Amino acid sequence: MGSTMTEPADQILEYGFLETGLVPQRKEEAQELDDDGRPKRTGTMWTACAHIITAAIGAGVLSLAWAMSQLGWVLGIGILLLFSAISLYTATLLADCYRTPDPVTGRRNYSYIEAVKASLGETMCTICGWILYGNLTTFVIGYTITTAKSLVAIQKSNCHRKKGSNMPCKFSNNPHMIGLGIVEILLSQIPNFSKLSWLSALAAAMSFAYSLIGIGLSIEKIIKGAEGRTSIKGVAAGFEVDMSASDKVWRMFAAAGDIAFACSYAQVFIDIQDTLKSWPSENKVMKKASTIGVSVMTTFFMMCGCFGYAAFGNHAPENLLAGFGYQETSWIVDLANLFIVVHLVGAYQVLIQPVFRIVELWARKKWPESRFITCDYPVGGPTFMNSKNITLFSINLFRLTWRTVFVVMVTVVALALPFFTDMLALMGAIGYWPIVVYFPVEMHISLNKIHRRTVKWFSLQLISLVCFLLSLAAATGAIQGLYKNLHTYKPFMSKD
Repeated sequence: MGSTMTEPADQILEYGFLETGLVPQRKEEAQELDDDGRPKRTGTMWTACAHIITAAIGAGVLSLAWAMSQLGWVLGIGILLLFSAISLYTATLLADCYRTPDPVTGRRNYSYIEAVKASLGETMCTICGWILYGNLTTFVIGYTITTAKSLVAIQKSNCHRKKGSNMPCKFSNNPHMIGLGIVEILLSQIPNFSKLSWLSALAAAMSFAYSLIGIGLSIEKIIKGAEGRTSIKGVAAGFEVDMSASDKVWRMFAAAGDIAFACSYAQVFIDIQDTLKSWPSENKVMKKASTIGVSVMTTFFMMCGCFGYAAFGNHAPENLLAGFGYQETSWIVDLANLFIVVHLVGAYQVLIQPVFRIVELWARKKWPESRFITCDYPVGGPTFMNSKNITLFSINLFRLTWRTVFVVMVTVVALALPFFTDMLALMGAIGYWPIVVYFPVEMHISLNKIHRRTVKWFSLQLISLVCFLLSLAAATGAIQGLYKNLHTYKPFMSKD
């Protein structure tokens, strides 16, 4: 570690402190800055696509076969296409909110809540912030649990191969959650979104890999003639299932909610857009990236949902990979679970960067004179060809401390609440309508001065109303699931 600490202008500018008057003094520094005084952004349409795919195609894609089984062919495919279209449409609205008031030459908004503040005011910004960052935090807690379950699935598969499929194989999730926490503490020191491109690309590749494995195994099952019984109406709407009318309704809402939440990535949309080069204009590039990302997302969702439903029929499992059991192909399922783990490790960082950023921005504004918060300590070493020391990376003590504490807290909550997936569903339901639909629609109306009671205004409000009702129904179903799980709740005692 170097013996001196630095407070470079580009580090200060990275957090938007142009108003402090701390600007670069050297000409070569000025040439490496964007129009807002921050270091030049290097993101492209393809890096944005990787971020979008990483955020959108999560492990939730494996639950779409179950959702299709509840809704049936017509309603299932229709809802999937509807919410994919809504996600793409609201993404195009958000792309024009990165710069305000003009989408090409206006002032940059560096995060979702800054865009809301610029368009809708301070009060709406505060409301949005609580929902948005609460959402992102619960998502990474859910990712911690899902990662542990995927690793346990690999352990169980190996156990059954050695001892036989009828032997009980139970393993604790806790060691895996702790191990993931250690990995995420290290990765959390990646300073910002711009430095995440390699991890995001790796995570996106993993999401393709495990999705293709699920699709391939489903096709193999269909070809062998072992496909399940499907229906136009689905399980929840059918009459052959021994289930109360209220349970059928809740299942339909839960299935529709699963599809809607799987199609959302708006939480990190503005943060992704803020990584793009200034030319071509960011809104045009982001719209293209969204079109490609959502097209890829929808294609994979359709394939996983439809092939999985065709393979298992009305008895499709909630996790598509779990339906293939411990067969001779179990090593492929193990590989898919490993890909899920790698994907979630990367997706964790993609989703949590906005939370890291807002806390660090607040701290720098609150204590601008604190060296603990604002100073970086360079870590250097000699190069292979030159004995002269160079800076390899920098350590910021506040970033190291706060991010470590955050990851530890996330891990502890995941350990304490093994049924957190129901809480995740609740937070997803609460956050879907305002983050994905309401705020983008209202910002679009405000920036474009769309008058009330016009055709376009009514159309936008109709989209918002439909998504609000769905979120409300899904939230009610999630509360019901939480109530059931509380009766068997044992903290820190999760086993699969």
